[in-house]
Amino acid sequence: MESIEEEARAETHEEEGARAELRALVEDLDGVRARLVDLHGRLPVPAEEAAMLTGEVEMDFATEVRSVIECILNDWLRPTIRDLAAAASYQPKKKGPA
Repeated sequence: MESIEEEARAETHEEEGARAELRALVEDLDGVRARLVDLHGRLPVPAEEAAMLTGEVEMDFATEVRSVIECILNDWLRPTIRDLAAAASYQPKKKGPA
């Protein structure tokens, strides 16, 4: 039977591993984010982009991809990176004496 101290050490070891894995995932996702930003920047912006974005004119490939990348970055990827980084750094408040 494990003592409370042994259980706490095992939990701490598991938590350290989870934190390291979360940090590695954040780095990987940040690399994906950087690649998408780079791709977005390389796609041409047509003169009629405003009309395309309002639906007046059908989107061309570049505008569609730029739009999708912007949505993914703003709605999913940046918040995911932020939240996973915060989770990796999370420290519960120490409980005071009962």
